[in-house]
Amino acid sequence: MPTNEQSICQARASVMVYDDTSKKWVPIKPGQQGFSRINIYHNTSSNTFRVVGVKLQDQQVVINYSIVKGLKYNQATPTFHQWRDARQVYGLNFASKEEATTFSNTMLFALNLLSSQDGGTNH
Repeated sequence: MPTNEQSICQARASVMVYDDTSKKWVPIKPGQQGFSRINIYHNTSSNTFRVVGVKLQDQQVVINYSIVKGLKYNQATPTFHQWRDARQVYGLNFASKEEATTFSNTMLFALNLLSSQDGGTNH
C-alpha cells in the first residue's frame, strides 16, 4: 500500500496520560513503562500530521494521534510536554532536552502549517 507519509521528526519518550481519578500521570498502556520511539509523520498529499509512538522494547504501537488545527501544545518542563483533546490529556516524558526541543519545534511547525491552511482559500 503506497503512502505519502514521511517521518519529519523522531524522539525517545515515555507516553503518558493524565488519570483524573488518581490525579497522576500514568503510562498510556497499563504496565507499559519505558521509552517509545515517537515520530511525527507528515502526509504530503493531504497535508496532515500525526504522532505515532512505538515501544522500543516490543514494537507495540502506544499512540497514533492525528494532530488537529488549534491543538494546544504545552511545554510544561524542558523534558515533559503535553496536549489535550476532549477526552484525555497526553504527556511525553522525553529522554533528553535535545529530543524534546526537536519534537516541540516540529510539532509547532505542523500546528503553524495547519493553522495557515485555510488562510487563502475562498469558501
